[in-house]
Amino acid sequence: MSARGRTPRITAGADDRDGPDPYRLGMALTHRAPSPQRYMHKLAAVPLFRGLSRKELELVGRRVDQVTVDAGRVLVEEGRGGREFFVVLDGLAAVSRNGADLGVLVPGDCFGELALLDRGPRAATVTAMTSMEVLVFEQRAFKGLLSSVPQLAMNLLAVLAHQLREARTAA
Repeated sequence: MSARGRTPRITAGADDRDGPDPYRLGMALTHRAPSPQRYMHKLAAVPLFRGLSRKELELVGRRVDQVTVDAGRVLVEEGRGGREFFVVLDGLAAVSRNGADLGVLVPGDCFGELALLDRGPRAATVTAMTSMEVLVFEQRAFKGLLSSVPQLAMNLLAVLAHQLREARTAA
């Protein structure tokens, strides 16, 4: 169930049936923009959305929640199931796996795309280093977009293929 139109419950420690990670982790839903004009250029720069028409980007923008995250908040936790995809609008986030730092996410970066396909465990932990603004796509809303915007499915395959190549090179 989407949290649009209501104040999210803070239910840290609840299981996945209680709603998407951002709300379970206590993030505040600050804004559900009726039009994605404010962040359309940032969406267009994300590889997953690159090459979409303005009309397609507007459709994508209507299926997303904009969320404010406080510094220090864990957005996703390694090993926990996930069903959201995030795009960083503003702020910085640290990425770690098994306690080792993997890098920093900056505005325009995204994470959680595998959760759009299944509810498998997160591969890393992402923690806000600063106050952040993120766009959150829930799995159900994103799956609906795939049938409405076929180019999105092709882009998702390209992003995943790139990640697989990087993983093979690193191994």
